[in-house]
Amino acid sequence: MPLYEHVFLARQDISAQQVDGLLQSFRSILEERGGQVGKTEYWGLKSLAYRIKKNRKAHYALMNIDAPSEAVTELERQERLSTDIIRFLTVRVDEHETGLSPMMRRAERDEREGRGERDRDGRRGSRRDFRDRDRDHGPREARDDTEAQSGDITEGEEDSR
Repeated sequence: MPLYEHVFLARQDISAQQVDGLLQSFRSILEERGGQVGKTEYWGLKSLAYRIKKNRKAHYALMNIDAPSEAVTELERQERLSTDIIRFLTVRVDEHETGLSPMMRRAERDEREGRGERDRDGRRGSRRDFRDRDRDHGPREARDDTEAQSGDITEGEEDSR
C-alpha cells in the first residue's frame, strides 16, 4: 500500500483533547477501509502566517498513513465536511521517517535553549548583543567604509547639500 504523510490544521477554539478525538476518528475511518496509521504527532497551537476562515492560530497534527488511496480520499472528504478542520495536506512519500518529525525536533531544541520561555523583561528568547554581531561579521567601521566607497556621496558634497 502507498505511504502518506497527512497534516491537518484544526480551529483554535477547540481544545487539545478534541484534537486527539479528531485524530482517533480519522484513524478509525482509515482502519475501516483497510489502512493503518503508523505515528501521530500533535504539534500544538501555533500562529498562522495569515488568517484562515477568521482564525489567527490553529492546532497542528501529523499522521503517517499506510492505506489505499480510496481510504485517504474518504478521510479528506470527511475533513472537508468537518467544521473543526481549517486546512489539510496529504503527501505521498517513499518511506516514513522513523524518528521525530522536524517540527518536534525544533520544539525540543527550542526547549533546551530556553527560547520558549520569556526573560525577566517579558521578551521571548535570547537576544544577541550588537557586539556579538560585529564579532561575527567584522568591525562596523570596515562595513561603513565599503558603503562610503560606493560613490554615492563624497565628503565635499555632504556640506553643499
